[in-house]
Amino acid sequence: MPEKGRILVVDDEENVRELLSLLLTRAGYEVTTAPDGAAALAAFRAHGADLVLQDLKMPGMDGMELLRQIKALDLLVPVIVLTAFAGFDHAVEAMRLGAYDFLKKPFDNDQVRAAVERAIARLRRHREAGGGPPPAPRDWVGHAPVMRQVAELVRRVGPTDSTVLVTGESGTGKELISRALHDASLRAQESFVTVNCAAFPETLLESELFGHARGAFTGAVTAKKGLMEAADKGTFFLDEIGDMPLSLQSKLLRVLEDRAVTPVGETKPRQVDVRFVTATNRDLEAAVAAGTFRADLYYRLNVIPIRLPPLRERREDIPLLAGHFLDLYAKRMGRPATRITDAAMEALMAGDWPGNIRELANTLQRAVALSSSGLIDVADLGLSRPASGPSSPPPLAGGQGLPPQTLPAEGLDLEAALEDLERHYLRQALERTDGNLTQAAVLLGMSLRSIRYKVSKLGLRGT
Repeated sequence: MPEKGRILVVDDEENVRELLSLLLTRAGYEVTTAPDGAAALAAFRAHGADLVLQDLKMPGMDGMELLRQIKALDLLVPVIVLTAFAGFDHAVEAMRLGAYDFLKKPFDNDQVRAAVERAIARLRRHREAGGGPPPAPRDWVGHAPVMRQVAELVRRVGPTDSTVLVTGESGTGKELISRALHDASLRAQESFVTVNCAAFPETLLESELFGHARGAFTGAVTAKKGLMEAADKGTFFLDEIGDMPLSLQSKLLRVLEDRAVTPVGETKPRQVDVRFVTATNRDLEAAVAAGTFRADLYYRLNVIPIRLPPLRERREDIPLLAGHFLDLYAKRMGRPATRITDAAMEALMAGDWPGNIRELANTLQRAVALSSSGLIDVADLGLSRPASGPSSPPPLAGGQGLPPQTLPAEGLDLEAALEDLERHYLRQALERTDGNLTQAAVLLGMSLRSIRYKVSKLGLRGT
């Protein structure tokens, strides 16, 4: 990297290219310019760049397509978009595609320099820390189509500084997704600081967030740094943002706009460099309509919305989650490897889970604690047995149970029938888990070693 970095400027207006080139060259950067998306892509492929500063509205390949192509070549390179045509919706779409930041034309020179400096500095710190591409989303994300979409969104927006609002019912894993965003960001080596807005009274929450000066209020015998300041250079996660009092919402809005905090009892703001991720189980649009949440703050927070579905909408992930929690709690409690019966898995699959993943985790933790054999059955779960009863085989896909059997005139070859039955269940389990042997083993209550042997013996394929 040159002393300050290489920048690729892309704009179809020659005067804009010249202005930005002069501005950034004087600031110490090495600048290459391109008049359109095709030329920019060729230059990026040939020489690379530490940052791309591009227009959105251009002839031929437009800015959105250029952004997609650049991110396909290098997910980590910061891209700042400039546009006089796009409104907020276009800028948000660019952020969802992985843009680092956006600036509106006509732009302020100081604003451009500051945005470029922040992005380059963060990329430099990431490289110096030995950072590579962001990690793939963890296994708990799941294989349901809706969760694959969430995982892809995390992968794309993680390396940006976009503000993210995670919504979903209690227990759906909002903090886990927020941590995944941090892990996939250029701030991954820095702090991840979390505050639950519902856990503090208003006066204490203000002090926790912004800090306070000595003597600012009764009991403030020493000055205290706020958690936003403590999260400088990292990610700040505000959970249950819908419970934040209106009086503090205006102060948070100023922080989002100015990137500066003013401790209680002080008048001079302090600059902070944090990426904001917030979460709530409330309907913020309804709260805005009711006057309990500021509309301007909502629009600031809702740049990248991520909705997490309740567990009842992603039942196909229950075997995966169950296997994870059984392994986790067996290790924590020093228990032998834990397996689960077909009937118990059927009961898990049939549950409504109003508490979502958190309720599932608590149920399995209790089951591991109560089980003395290492085999989890329905009784260990504390759940009602599904209406189908113990004699009904668990349907594994599309409501299908056992394959139809017809007794041949000369009798039944029991060994062959059992082999057909095994093949049927294994095939169904592998189809439901996209061939993943570990997940299929959990679904069938088998060990990984056993399912590998059976799959090989019966000529099936799994991974």
